[in-house]
Amino acid sequence: MLECAVRWAAPVDEPPMRDLLDDGERDRYDRFLRPEDKARFVTGRLLARTALAEATGLAPETIRFTTDCPHCGAAHGKPRLPGSALDFSLSHSGDRVVLVLVEGAEVGVDVERESDRDVDRLAEMVLAAPERAALAAMADRKRGFHAYWSRKEALLKATGHGLAAPMTDIHVSAPDEPPEVLAWEGDAAVSPVRMADLTPGPGYAASIAVLTDRPLKITETPLD
Repeated sequence: MLECAVRWAAPVDEPPMRDLLDDGERDRYDRFLRPEDKARFVTGRLLARTALAEATGLAPETIRFTTDCPHCGAAHGKPRLPGSALDFSLSHSGDRVVLVLVEGAEVGVDVERESDRDVDRLAEMVLAAPERAALAAMADRKRGFHAYWSRKEALLKATGHGLAAPMTDIHVSAPDEPPEVLAWEGDAAVSPVRMADLTPGPGYAASIAVLTDRPLKITETPLD
């Protein structure tokens, strides 16, 4: 059984939180134009430092991350703690920020706020043909689309590909079924993968993906 610790938080931006940012993070924080984007960013980094400090015994203010991409080496990858077997992933949308922490496996997490975006147009770019057919038959297509999207986004964050790999190459199970990868075409495909849906609250979809064959034990710390 692989332990997956999930923490939820609402975006907050306070001076003590910003004090923990390193120079690169502070530069990125300063580049955000909207206050809500600043809050989501700094809250995610606080979640990461808090969880890693508890797991490692390090002081939060001493924790520094690398962001090297595992595929091209550029500095646009997900943050990692150098020299540690702990992997973590962050995501945020609307008034939700989420972190998942796993030891000994690569992990990805994604949360999506359901919105009135053009589901039909986006489905052509995100969903495989069988998924589009299943979506067309759903009563709540907005919920269904965002469930599909969060599962795929979590998977591509776990592999480190992000949006560089086509989502349409991936076929995952339907939103009302236990999440799993049914088929994956293309060079980015990996196996084994375990997936799980999270409980972000009404109006949101959220999922995690872990590159492992071990069953997942998920512990969620909800919003205060």
